[in-house]
Amino acid sequence: MLLNGRMFLKTQAPSQLGAAVREKDLKFGLYHSLYEWFHPLYLRDKRNNFQTQDFVRAKTMPELYELVNVYKPDIIWSDGEWEAEDTYWNSTEFIAWLYNDSPVKDTVVTNDRWGKSVRCKHGGFLGCNDRYNPGILQKRKWENCMTIDKKSWGFRREANLKDYLTIEKLLLTMVETISCGGNILINIGPAHDGTISAVYLERLSQMGEWLKVNGEAIYFSVPWNFQNDHVNQHVWYTKRVIDDQASVYAIALKWPHNNKLQLAGPITADITNVTMIGYNTPMKWTADPSGGIHIDIPFISYKDMPCKWAWVFKMTGLTNS
Repeated sequence: MLLNGRMFLKTQAPSQLGAAVREKDLKFGLYHSLYEWFHPLYLRDKRNNFQTQDFVRAKTMPELYELVNVYKPDIIWSDGEWEAEDTYWNSTEFIAWLYNDSPVKDTVVTNDRWGKSVRCKHGGFLGCNDRYNPGILQKRKWENCMTIDKKSWGFRREANLKDYLTIEKLLLTMVETISCGGNILINIGPAHDGTISAVYLERLSQMGEWLKVNGEAIYFSVPWNFQNDHVNQHVWYTKRVIDDQASVYAIALKWPHNNKLQLAGPITADITNVTMIGYNTPMKWTADPSGGIHIDIPFISYKDMPCKWAWVFKMTGLTNS
């Protein structure tokens, strides 16, 4: 849960919201923009080539310290850093206090937007750019911050239906991100009165519907030996270990042709077991002599189909799990 940092100095609502979020065993994060486009002190510092710091001392830093001390966030999502170096923002001083002396020093996580030369280099997780989705496993924890509206982070009255990600594209983006070890931040733009448009509600409800069935392949998962299958480019992998048993999940974004799924990544053994999440009857499979597995999917009636998109095949007992 992320809130705009420029809103909650005037209200106690975020404190109540933070408590409500934590009661649901969720993490409470706060968004904060280091700069404001038209603030006179910022514009004056900018005219001075950022050799003065009146805006930082009078507004940005006092605000950040107050946010931490009052609301004790689990995540600080910094933004608006790109016009000036971290030395202008006093980011190093604040981060040092945050991780050594603040009331959240042992739990807080930050992103990488703390100065125009810092992004994609320093931070608890790296965001690098908006809609960052490298498609391969990264050495450090990273995040794909993206929007359901392909053109905007805010609400647009003139938006057309084609401007919004379909549920298929949204699930593809999420699965690619998780498979490659990233977190995903999915943005929606509320209207001026705080309401959320029907298209956003539909997409979020569809994601919830899918995760209700297939969440075990996403939550608490880690990257596997492969991310995208070498033979079937519509399949992405995740892995999860429960009670010392490793499960590998092959997430098929398109239904396999003729109900036969060929995968190059898994190496089978006699004890290998294959099921589709939500349809727990074990599936027949054969090992590919050159490596990999062929899964024969039985006829599944419409009413027994566990989900409408992105079907997840769970494999245990692999020799390379």
